Amino acid sequence: MAVTTTRSGLVTLAGRPNAGKSTLLNRLVGQKISITSSRAQTTRHRLLGIKTTEHAQIVYVDTPGLHTDNKGVMNRHLNRVAGASLHGVDCIVLLIAASGWTKADEYPLQLVAKQGVPVILAINKLDQLKDRAKLLPLMEILSHKSEFAEIVPVSARTGANTDDLENAILKHLPYQPFLYPADQISDRGERFLASELIREQIFRGFQQEVPYATAVSIEQFRRTKGALHVEATIWVEKEGQKPILIGKDGQRLKTVGSRARLAMQKLFGAKVHLHLWVKVREGWSDNARALRSLGYTDEA
Repeated sequence: MAVTTTRSGLVTLAGRPNAGKSTLLNRLVGQKISITSSRAQTTRHRLLGIKTTEHAQIVYVDTPGLHTDNKGVMNRHLNRVAGASLHGVDCIVLLIAASGWTKADEYPLQLVAKQGVPVILAINKLDQLKDRAKLLPLMEILSHKSEFAEIVPVSARTGANTDDLENAILKHLPYQPFLYPADQISDRGERFLASELIREQIFRGFQQEVPYATAVSIEQFRRTKGALHVEATIWVEKEGQKPILIGKDGQRLKTVGSRARLAMQKLFGAKVHLHLWVKVREGWSDNARALRSLGYTDEA
């Protein structure tokens, strides 16, 4: 019997909302496949990012942030998706911010510590730590929080020490064949990625409740002679949110569309024609049936 010399396995990126999980995923995979913004709970779905080298394949699992707020159907959905993503993996990377341990970090730690797999603590946002002398004392304090396999300070934004993190992860992956084809970088299709790039621009361009009240559905997605034609509906929860999203003379919606189109062209490597509509579906985020119809299932 031939001896398998490749390592392969599943690694969940876990942590509180806005810990930088999606930014880290994109950095580790080497390509943007998960949307990011400065706002908490930008990520709503479980998404795999696949990093393959000659001798190893790491399948990263990006998830919504773990939190204790279970008010509303959407929050309960996000917690179920994030919690389920901790099961059946080979290793977990728990992210916290370099600014220090917070009460919001306690709940994610409680959950990951129960899984019976190695947990690597990644102290993220190292680039925002003004006094590096505080890092070693912080690592010492954190080492007593749990039996972490390793503690690795990183910056997902700049890439600092991410090679060290990847090497730490590889130690805990089993020797086995690759789980996915070597050229695959995600488990998500282009339609999903297109909808997420639109939602990303909404999260980046609007304040208060508007981003959280929006969902995106792709109505048409087709390629013709090197061009990609995408038609999408942006759903809001209240009639009053519609003019905010559209803006005067449609200018704000045009900005969302223009930025999303450029992001799609970069990701898909083709000229993109994007058309957007804004429609109202009252209270969709607090309606289980509406959530399912918009693609929010517990497996997603």
